[in-house]
Amino acid sequence: MTFTAKTEKIKSALTSKGFVKEERSKHTFYILVVDGKKTPIHTKLSRGSKEYSKKLLSFMREQLGFEKMRELKDFIECPMSKEEYVRILEERGRI
Repeated sequence: MTFTAKTEKIKSALTSKGFVKEERSKHTFYILVVDGKKTPIHTKLSRGSKEYSKKLLSFMREQLGFEKMRELKDFIECPMSKEEYVRILEERGRI
């Protein structure tokens, strides 16, 4: 599946699912917080990018613990809830 995603849409999806933003040099990092604790799940967004291509989304898919691009698409477009996302990560032993 090929798709692109606007950076603002990705930011919104990340924050709505429990990620906190940390500004560092050229990039903004988003780290998943569950029950008040930071997890090892994180990704970064470039401050200059307005849209993410298939290649960058593929890296993000791996960082966020997804096996398929369809899962990332559901995460970004919001059919996937925070609870469902955390459950997927727990089932896969990522958190």
